[in-house]
Amino acid sequence: MNDLAGKDIREYSSLRIKAGKSPATINRELAALSVAINWGITELEWGLPNPVKGRTMREPEGRVRWITRSEVDALCRVARSQRHGDVLDDFIRLAVNTGCRKEEMLGLEWRRVDMANRLIFLEGERTKAKKRRSIPLNEAAMAVMRSRMADRAEHCPSSPWVFSRRNGERVADPSTGFDSATKKAGIADFTIHDLRHTCAAWLVIAGVPMMEIRDLLGHSSVQMTEKYAHLALARVRDAVSVLDKPMSQSRYTDNPAGRAEGALKLVST
Repeated sequence: MNDLAGKDIREYSSLRIKAGKSPATINRELAALSVAINWGITELEWGLPNPVKGRTMREPEGRVRWITRSEVDALCRVARSQRHGDVLDDFIRLAVNTGCRKEEMLGLEWRRVDMANRLIFLEGERTKAKKRRSIPLNEAAMAVMRSRMADRAEHCPSSPWVFSRRNGERVADPSTGFDSATKKAGIADFTIHDLRHTCAAWLVIAGVPMMEIRDLLGHSSVQMTEKYAHLALARVRDAVSVLDKPMSQSRYTDNPAGRAEGALKLVST
């Protein structure tokens, strides 16, 4: 381990690339090695070098695939025409109105739903970040919950699951029906997880601050949310509109302090 050097890390990365592995996969492997080395340094007080540091590979930008409201409506119409279509329709509409992940919704129990306060509570074991979070329900999401409650009352009042079959068992995975619906609706290259991207995209376009979107989606850092920043068109339009004004009309050119204050305000927006 003391002989492990940067050239070894680079050679390993090259071999994995030749084996057809993606930069993201290689970085996850290098991260595991780095954690092991750091554990030895901290817990066992070994004086080891960590040549992984600074030698991870550049990864492409994360996938951001989303659809419009009219496309969601079209997808839901097709979904309703399929077997178990009412469940799939509700699943799609809840996803795009809450940003929940597939497993978060499939594991949602009625005891975690507060209809009076329009909230759902996700326990740590159901979330990717292993942290509790609360999600507010807008009117569209409330309509889904009322639909699910009616279905439960009619077929299996004792079922604890929000998304359940007629026999009360939890829905295992709607992926097959979802893929069929997207194909029939003519929506290409669209996965269940992209429903979460759709929710985020709608929020960014509407001008919701990144920090609030981060909290809703349960991202561990705002950097994860920033991949949607390019959709914040209103902020960009406001910024470039400043260029339409003659400099003599700008309140930021009167004095040095004003220019500095104006620059800070422009940056902050």
